[in-house]
Amino acid sequence: MKKILGAALGNCVHVGGLHHFLKIAESEGFNTASLGPAVSIQRIVEGIKSEKPDLVAISYRLTPEVAKNLFEELKSTLRVENLLKIKLVFGGTPPVAFEAEKSGIFEKVFSGGESINEIKSYLRGSKGKADQFSFPDNLLDRIKQKYPYPLLRHHFGRPSVEETINGVKQIAEAEVCDIISLGTDQSAQEYFFHPERMDPQEDGAGGVPVRTPVDLKAIYSNSRTGNYPLLRCYAGTNDLLKWAEMSVDTIKNAWAAIPLCWYSVIDGRSNRSISEAIRENQSVMKWYAEKGIPVEVNESHQWSLRDAHDSLAVTMAFLAAYNAKHMGVKDYVSQFMFNTPPGTSPQMDIAKMLAKKELIEELEDDNFNVIREVRAGIAHFSSIPSVAQGQLAASALISLALDPHILHVVGFSEGDHAVYADELINSCNIVHGVLHNCLYGLPDMSIDPIVIKRKNELKQDAQILLNSLKKLDTDGYGDSWMNPDLIEKAVKIGLLDAPHFNGNPHLCGKILTRLIDGAWYAIENNSGKPINETQRIKSILNNL
Repeated sequence: MKKILGAALGNCVHVGGLHHFLKIAESEGFNTASLGPAVSIQRIVEGIKSEKPDLVAISYRLTPEVAKNLFEELKSTLRVENLLKIKLVFGGTPPVAFEAEKSGIFEKVFSGGESINEIKSYLRGSKGKADQFSFPDNLLDRIKQKYPYPLLRHHFGRPSVEETINGVKQIAEAEVCDIISLGTDQSAQEYFFHPERMDPQEDGAGGVPVRTPVDLKAIYSNSRTGNYPLLRCYAGTNDLLKWAEMSVDTIKNAWAAIPLCWYSVIDGRSNRSISEAIRENQSVMKWYAEKGIPVEVNESHQWSLRDAHDSLAVTMAFLAAYNAKHMGVKDYVSQFMFNTPPGTSPQMDIAKMLAKKELIEELEDDNFNVIREVRAGIAHFSSIPSVAQGQLAASALISLALDPHILHVVGFSEGDHAVYADELINSCNIVHGVLHNCLYGLPDMSIDPIVIKRKNELKQDAQILLNSLKKLDTDGYGDSWMNPDLIEKAVKIGLLDAPHFNGNPHLCGKILTRLIDGAWYAIENNSGKPINETQRIKSILNNL
C-alpha cells in the first residue's frame, strides 16, 4: 500500500485542507501519516527518512513572500540530503500556490478550487486535469468513486430550450454538480406525446419546454464537458412508459423517479384514477428494473408537502420501497426530503428520516440495495437570498445524519424564482463548503435520546398503519401493500389522508394535523390534541 506523509510547512498552523486531502487519499487506499502544523524543514526531512513515503503533501496558507523563501530552502535541503527525487504535492491559497508552481519542486499544486474528482484523478496517477474517462457514466460507479463524499444533484430547467442548453454547459464546466436533474415544463410532462393538447401560452411553465427527442439530445450533448455530469428527469405524468424509453434513449437517464400514488386525481397532474396510476407506475418500475437502471419512488414527501402527519410519511416511504422491491428493482434510490412540512425541527426531522431509513433498509438483501438521497425542502426557503443561503447550509448539515450517497441541492433562489445556472453553481459551492468542514468528524446526531424516542414512536405508528391495510383487505385483494385497488380504498376512506385533500371529490381530506414541538401529528377534531394511530384507525374502520 502506498504511503503519503503530510505536513503544514514553517509556522503555518492551518491543517484543515491537509487533513481533507489525507482523508481523500485514505478513501483511495493510501496509508497516510501527518506531521501536523508548523513543521520545520528539518523535521520534514527526518520524516521522509523515517517514514519512507511515496508522496509528501505540503500545505502553507500564510504570506506568499515567506512561502517563496521556504520553498527555496526546502529545495536546497532536499538536494543536500539527496532527496530531490521524492514526489511532492502542494496545497494552499492561490497566491501561495503560484509561488509553489514557480519553485518547480512540486509534482502537483492545488490552490483550493479543485473538485474532489480532480484530486482523486491525481491520486490515481493522472498528472493533469481530470478528463471524460475520470467520470463514470452510471450512478453506482460514481457513488463508489466518491463515497463517503456524496454526489451532488441539482434540478435545472429554464423557460427556453436554448437557455437550458447554455446553462447545462456552464454547470458542467464548473464541475461542482455530479447530476443534473432536468426539469421539464408541465406541458411536456403531461402532453409530450400529444402535442395537439398543449397550450402555447403555458410553454416554459415549471421548466424547460422540450417538445421533441432532439431537444433532449441537444441538452445531453452540451453536458458532455467539464465533469460530464449524469443527467436524469422525472417520469412524466402521462404515458410513463414512453417517457421512460425516450429518456433513456436521449439523456441516458441515470435513474428513474416514479411516484406510487401521485400524478393522478390526487394532485391533478393527470386524470388517472389512483388505482390506474399505481398500476402504470408499478409497470414502469418493472421496466426500469429489467434494464438494470436504479429507481426512486417519489412518494413520501408528496404527502408531507400536503401537511400529512409524520407517521403517514414514514408509512408511505416504506410502501414505496416495498413496491419497488416487488417490481424487481435492485438499486433503490430512497429520497429523504427535510424541512417538510415547514416548521419541522432538526431533531424531529432527523427522527422522521431515520425511521424511514431503518424501515426501508429492513428490506435490503442480495437483490435490493438502498441508495440514500437527502435534500432540503423547497417550501422552507426564504425569498431573501442571504437568509436562504443560510437555510441551505443548515439543511445540508442536518441531512448528513443519514450518511447520504446523494445530496440533492436545492438552489437558494427557489423561494423567489427558478434557479439560474450561476445561482445553481453557487448553491452547490455552499454545500461543498459544508461538506469540506463537516463531512469528517461530525458528532453523531442519530444518538440524541429525543431523536431515538421519536424515531421509535414513528416506526411503531407506521407498523400499526401498515397492519391496518391488511385488516382492510376483507375482499381478498392479495398483497395489501402493493394492491392498487386496496391502496385507493385506503386513501378514499382516510387511512391514507392529508389536510390538503379537503375538497377533492376523489379523496377524503377529513384529517387534521398540527405542528407540535417541531413534529407533525394527527389531531382530534374537537380538542386539537394529538391522536395516536390506533385510535385514529379504529375510528375510521368503525365508521365503515
